[in-house]
This record gives sequence, C-alpha cells and structure tokens, in this order.
Amino acid sequence: MRWTLKPKPNSETVSALQKALQVDSTIATLLVQRGIETYEQAKTFFRPSISDLHDPFLMKDMDKAVDRIEMALAQHENILVFGDYDVDGTTSVALLASYLKTKSHRVATYIPDRYDEGYGVSYKGIDFAHDNEFSLIIALDCGIKAIEKVEYALEKGIDFIICDHHRPSKVLPKAIAVLDPKRDDCEYPFKELCGCGVGFKLIQALASKEGKTVADLWEYLDLVATAIGADIVPIVGENRVLAYFGLQVINTNPRPGIKAIIDQVKKKELTITDVVFIVAPRINAAGRMKHGNYAVTLLTETDADLAKTYASEINEFNLDRREADQRITEEALIQITENKEEDRLTSVVYHESWHKGVIGIVASRLIETYYRPTLVFTKSGDKLAASARSVSGFDVYNALEACSEHIEQFGGHKYAAGLTLKEENYEAFKQAFEDEVSKTIDRSLLIPEIRIDQQIDLPQITDKLWRILSQFAPFGPSNMTPIFMTQNLRDTGYGKCVGEDDKHLRTTVTQSGAENIVCIGFNLGEKQDIIKDKKPFSAVYSIDENHWQGQVSLQLKLRDIKS
Repeated sequence: MRWTLKPKPNSETVSALQKALQVDSTIATLLVQRGIETYEQAKTFFRPSISDLHDPFLMKDMDKAVDRIEMALAQHENILVFGDYDVDGTTSVALLASYLKTKSHRVATYIPDRYDEGYGVSYKGIDFAHDNEFSLIIALDCGIKAIEKVEYALEKGIDFIICDHHRPSKVLPKAIAVLDPKRDDCEYPFKELCGCGVGFKLIQALASKEGKTVADLWEYLDLVATAIGADIVPIVGENRVLAYFGLQVINTNPRPGIKAIIDQVKKKELTITDVVFIVAPRINAAGRMKHGNYAVTLLTETDADLAKTYASEINEFNLDRREADQRITEEALIQITENKEEDRLTSVVYHESWHKGVIGIVASRLIETYYRPTLVFTKSGDKLAASARSVSGFDVYNALEACSEHIEQFGGHKYAAGLTLKEENYEAFKQAFEDEVSKTIDRSLLIPEIRIDQQIDLPQITDKLWRILSQFAPFGPSNMTPIFMTQNLRDTGYGKCVGEDDKHLRTTVTQSGAENIVCIGFNLGEKQDIIKDKKPFSAVYSIDENHWQGQVSLQLKLRDIKS
C-alpha cells in the first residue's frame, strides 16, 4: 500500500480562510484542498441551497427538448421513456415517466433486456415503439452514440430526444435534441451530472414553463440522490446540492419503493454510502439477474403494500447476484493462476457461462486481489461481452480505444467501460490490451494508494473537529471522507484481533500522553504484530463515531498501519 500525503495548500490562502471562518487550520486546509478558498465558497459548501442549481435552459438543446415534449403532450402523442438497465438508467426512467404521467396517460417505459438487447438504445426497442404507435422516444442515460439507431427511428417516423452524460463521439445522433453537458458545444456550467441528473434538469425546465420551481419537484430528489451515489460521479457543485437534498427526502419522505428497501435493512438514517451499498445494489440486481423493468415498477409504485412485495422480489434477485459474483470471482482467480498470469499488468479472463449481469462486479473484485486494469468476458449471443474496470489514475477508456481494431463496440468512462468483440478476436485483443497497458501505465499506479489529506496529532481530534467534519458530507468523488495520518502511536495493551477468523484489528492507542482513543481496522488483523509490545507505529485513518450501549464516542477507522 502506497501512502501519499497530499501537497500542503498555499499557507496564506489557508490562513485567510481560517480567519474568515473562525476555524482551526486542520479544517481550513481540508477546505482549500477541495477548492474552497473564500467565505462565500465555504457558505455554498456547508449550506447547500436549491438556489445554487443552474438554469436548465443553459444546457444546449434544452429549449428544443421542452418544445418537442410540450407539442407531444398538447397533441396527445404516445411517448416512450427509454433507459438503461442500471441504477442511473432505471431511476432516470422512473423520474421522467412519473413526471410525464402527471400530464398525460399516453406515457410508457422501456428498459432493454440486458442479455437480448444489450446496453443502450436498441432496434428491438424502436420496433416496439413503432408497433405500438409511439411517435417520440426520450432516451435517458444512453443514446449519445446511437447514430444508426436514431436514423432507423426517423425512417419509421419516430423522433428522439437524448438525455445522456457519457462522452460523445465527434458525430452526434440526428435527434430533435441531444442533452449532454459533455458535448463540446454545450456551455452548461456543470459537466458532471449523472443520467438521472440530466433527466432532472429536463423536468426542471418543463416545470419552469408552468411557473413551477425545484420546490415543486422535491419528491423526485430521492431518485436523483440514489443515481448520484450509484453512478460514482463527483459530489461537488450541482451534484452536492442534489445529493444533499435528495438524502433529506430519502430520510424523511421517500417514495414507497425506496422506503420498502430501507425497511428491509431496518436502518434509521441513510448516508450516501448507505445508498451506494444498500439501496443501489438491490435496484441494480433487477437488471442484472432478471429485468430492469422490475426496478422501474418498484420505483414508480405508489401503493406501500405493493412496493413491499416488489422490494422483496428484488431482494431475492440481489441474493442470487451475490452468490453468482462470489462464485465467478473464485473461478476467475483460479483461471489467472492456472494460466500463470499473476505477474501480468492486466487481468483479462473469460468463460462462456459467466453471468453477464455480474461481470462488472467480478472485475472490481479481481482488482482487490490483482490491482491492475481488468476485463471480465462472457458469451453474449454470437459475440463476447466484457466489463472493464481500472485502477486509480489509469484511463481504461483510452486503452480500449487504442485496441479498437479488435473490438466491435465499446463505451464508458475513465475507470469503467463495456465492450463487445468477436470470439475469434479474443486472444489478439487480450495481448493487445496487455501491450497497450504495458506501454502507457506508470508502474506506481499498480500499487494501491491511500491519499492522505493531512498529518495530525491525537490532541487535534476533538468533538468540535468531528462536528465540522460531519458537515463535509455527503462524501464521494472529489469530496472523499478526510483521511489523516498520525505517527508515534502506541497500543495501550488492549490491541487484539476480532471478528470472523480474527480478520479485523481493534486497539486503543495513545500518543505521548494524549488521551486514549479506540481504533478499528477492518481486514487489518494480519498486521497485529506491528502494534505488539507497545511498539510505536503510524496509522492512516478516518474519524468516525462509535455507538455502543447508548454511549457515543469518537473512534479512528484505520485504513492501514506501518511500523
């Protein structure tokens, strides 16, 4: 594990902010590291406001999208809301469809079958629209590269509106409107919306034409916050505002479908991390194991009892998903060993029977063992389909682009992508990908890194520090939980391994006479020798609250320790 201490920000900027906010240097430094340098910026950060959301009409083509939807509603056209089968896609479809259904009963939803149709806009979906007399398709969280498919729809007399957030190609589809803040010609101030975020901007624009504001769209924010957490977009700018208020909706008045999921786990208050690890996997499991329609049905259901039934079905899918990803991960690890590929710079594995719905999860799991760019392939029709995952700092999308001669199609982001190729090209692609990564990756990126915000001493950890740190939430990319390092710690004699197979480490530490503090280190049991005999050691950790038998105290959540 590499420990990397972030550079200290400009001391004058830190001092000025410290003075303006009347906070200590630890807090001021954390803020400047996050690009917050003035009182006004800090106020926006700590007190998110709905007024911080941008005018949706700043997004290129928003006026065209609104005009076409208003025309469809006025002329009683059939509208098909089309979206991807993952969390971002299904929440987007639930959001826009439930909004449009308050205006018209001629609105239906369509989620492509992950196995039969694959990712994104499908010919089968367009044929469905044509057969059922839909004249407008609104595609969410997909469509930015669907050039031929949009042409095909036009030939059948069907208009398209695309709401996407993925990187566009040089040529855009010939849709009525293409809403994507990542378009080169789009001057929308915030580029990092998820698909559901773009969908929300569309309903914000539609509502504004009726004189309504975001306050009238409050009920949709639980969907937006769920998508923001699941899609791992930066939680800054508009995403921070939407996640902040969306979490309030989730914790006070969520839609019946989300409430039914929360009731299953009996948790009182959810953080964005809980949304990522509790709500999102269940919604995702529908599209992975059965069909994304199950997720849309759950998220649009208004009857609490029915929502409960749907949530319990989806929970079963999630249990099946968990069993499948554990089994396939074990099989993939065996394959790497049997092929003597432990020392390669990439992991590329394939088996025709692996469940397509979990290969992305398996790729992430493999990175926990072999920390390197990873692709997991399975059979999909007459082709092979893969999910790609990368390591911090390496752009897997660019690496795939360099191997495109072997690929049928691909799309995605810097750290996650999907692709298909012909089976006969698999071995050539596997070698080309290894060669490309070998040529371009900085070898230090192949060692997992912990980025440390600051080095501090134990006396600096106070209740006041914790109170302010907790207001940094919601945490996520570009605003991660603050990580600290402290040196010369000593176990007070209570250090021990705990949990199943003694996997975890629990210790109470002190530092040159400072007050003792409890630490818990998940999966650090094997490092117990480092703290034995009260030897001095260094620790990297986040600060957390421990609730035990009615008592609340601060504790350190250890990420790593070194002698």
